[in-house]
Amino acid sequence: MDLRSRVEHALGHPVTSTHPLSGGCVADVVQAELAGGGMVVVKHGGTTYETEAVMLRALQERSGVPVPEVLHAEPDLLILEHIKHDGQLNEAVERDAADLLAELHGVAGEHFGFSQDTLIGPLVQPCPPAVSWVEFFGEYRLRHFGSRAHAQGAITSACWQRLQKLVDRLGDFLDEPEHPSLIHGDIWSGNVLCLGGRVAAFIDPATHYAHPEVELAFTTLFSTFGRAFFARYTQHRPIRPGFFEVRRGLYNLYPLLVHAILFGGGYGKQVEHGVEKLIR
Repeated sequence: MDLRSRVEHALGHPVTSTHPLSGGCVADVVQAELAGGGMVVVKHGGTTYETEAVMLRALQERSGVPVPEVLHAEPDLLILEHIKHDGQLNEAVERDAADLLAELHGVAGEHFGFSQDTLIGPLVQPCPPAVSWVEFFGEYRLRHFGSRAHAQGAITSACWQRLQKLVDRLGDFLDEPEHPSLIHGDIWSGNVLCLGGRVAAFIDPATHYAHPEVELAFTTLFSTFGRAFFARYTQHRPIRPGFFEVRRGLYNLYPLLVHAILFGGGYGKQVEHGVEKLIR
């Protein structure tokens, strides 16, 4: 059965046309127009879409953050609500995002992790239940992905050794939050759909329960959000001293490891420099 036929079978509506959309490194993405004028977004070509559907539904059911509605999910096919957007990520959007993410981070879990392993991009993100954030981040983010990056040559042996020392001393740098917070997990400009100065939807999550600072740090890695976001966010949820000076860089070692695994290039060097600032 071809893609158009599968979509028609899943939704019970004829598809009149399909158009490719820009996707990530995970999927082929198309916009499908339905008879009667409706539109949906279709992801195909992967094998993990049921996990993405679980994450989107968790965000939708447990918080007020806008995400596309999941219309149909199979391992190799995901059909989502089409979200109208204009691509204008301005300071008004930053403030709206701050309101939404502050609310999201107020959603408390019983433990860090998730009910199942989730995804960050195409990579499986281990999410076993843990009572300690320091242990969870050290073992299942830095050590797990550091080992993988080292195994494929994305970081040097010297960097890997320093990273393991950092994990062993992580309690010197991080503390335990008030409670595990639900996070989107992959907030960068490409995953923030904007319309009229508001967030229309957050897409492509890497959802789990974590310290909210790990989410805040990632929003700065590729300059997604800036002063307008943080000024608004701190009105809702104060940020402890030392975040911008130390913890932000430490937390961003995780997405840098992910990017080193996926793309190589200079990301491994960025990991090396980040670790050297903390462990000499």
